[in-house]
Amino acid sequence: MASANDTRQMPKDAADQNFDYMFKLLIIGNSSVGKTSFLFRYADDSFTSAFVSTVGIDFKVKTVYRNEKRVKLQIWDTAGQERYRTITTAYYRGAMGFLLMYDISNQESFSAVQDWATQIKTYSWDNAQVILVGNKCDLEDERVVPTEDSKRLADELGFEFFEASAKDNINVKQVFERLVDVICEKMNESLDANLGMVNTSHKNTALNETPPAQSSTCSC
Repeated sequence: MASANDTRQMPKDAADQNFDYMFKLLIIGNSSVGKTSFLFRYADDSFTSAFVSTVGIDFKVKTVYRNEKRVKLQIWDTAGQERYRTITTAYYRGAMGFLLMYDISNQESFSAVQDWATQIKTYSWDNAQVILVGNKCDLEDERVVPTEDSKRLADELGFEFFEASAKDNINVKQVFERLVDVICEKMNESLDANLGMVNTSHKNTALNETPPAQSSTCSC
């Protein structure tokens, strides 16, 4: 994964300008909740149990297809430690979506969700979309955060909610797909409001990682 300050190591796809839309996404949350592992599982379909703390902020690029449109995802993996907070919050502005992550086996990481949500509200766009992710659901025997508590908090914050596991590859792809779909839906709503029209077509079309065979109207 390339460092944000080292363009020489920028991923090959990062310089690719052949896309219809580019969405900047951030993964945030306390240190050690599995943000980096989650990103590697999605972008590279790889997983390592070795923990290496992210220094500052890193990113990966992944391209997906939504209808006939090529959507380039620039996914930023942020450090959870307080000492990097000034650096990481600078990247909030311009982000269209956030995965706010906690560890289901770590109560402290769940207790910090409200503070992270406040940071999103403070530093990001008003229309940024957020999904709350309870990571490490493979550690059911070590669970300390009940699913019901997480659903309740997500409802209070107005976020969608998933439990997931980077290790067992549970709901990783689904979380990213849903976040991108929500962003596209909000873009449609904004466009419809500006044009004074109502357009509900293709609201729930799933993302694909290969180009579709036939053309269709994109809702992005």
